Amino acid sequence: MKTWFITGISRGLGKALAEAALARGDTVIGTVREGAPDIALGRGTLHVLTLDVADADAIAPAVAEAFAKTARVDVLVNNAGYGLLGAIEEASDTEVARLFDVNVFGPFRLIRAALPRLRQQGSGHIVNITSIAGRAPMASSGMYAAAKSAVEGLSQSLGQEVAPFGLKVTAIAPGGFRTDFLTDHSVRRSQVADAYVDSVGKSLAYLDAMAGRQIGDPARAAAAILTLVDAPEPPLHLLLGSDALRRGREKLDAVIEEIDRWKDLTRSTDFPESE
Repeated sequence: MKTWFITGISRGLGKALAEAALARGDTVIGTVREGAPDIALGRGTLHVLTLDVADADAIAPAVAEAFAKTARVDVLVNNAGYGLLGAIEEASDTEVARLFDVNVFGPFRLIRAALPRLRQQGSGHIVNITSIAGRAPMASSGMYAAAKSAVEGLSQSLGQEVAPFGLKVTAIAPGGFRTDFLTDHSVRRSQVADAYVDSVGKSLAYLDAMAGRQIGDPARAAAAILTLVDAPEPPLHLLLGSDALRRGREKLDAVIEEIDRWKDLTRSTDFPESE
């Protein structure tokens, strides 16, 4: 049985994951910004902490409280987050600062606070929920993609840094899942100027049409994450959903094609071998 620390269990993937872990008898320490989450307990034990991950001063006390309740944490899941949609030009400083506080600095501070204890344990798995937008961005999600790309980069370096301590890291990039992510609960929108109707506007229309019809099942995603953390050698990267798989492959193919097309110019910047 594992002990989990999961941020953002009120709804969506965080709730599905908490319920899946509890159903098999695990212990879950879950965070919410306010209120009491409606969580099916199953055979497990649930501890709920109130935490706004954007509150820098609240992170360390929350981590200390989590470890005090259970003595150890086997899986730390940075799940809490939200989206910001619209043209990059139209995003305000306030919108972007809040977005990065929640989606980037929150996970960073949580990891930083937990690492001394995880290192002392000599085991543990840090799971960062990112997005396919962080690997294959589309118009209208520029700042959200930037935030998720930052967590992808953080995860790659972190995995190398903590491996000698027996710790594991996985960045999970979901595609579209049938949660409330595309509703006002989880997405903020910047203004869309007329100049961006043909790019950002079309992208937003596509996302609006997809809301409530996403191909991904949150319960199946939760089951996949349980399989992941039980694996003796989990991946550093995991895509969730066939749409994420398609977009991820298309992006990699495009990057490889572009690298090869411009490789001569790339190599031209080296010192000549004779020097």
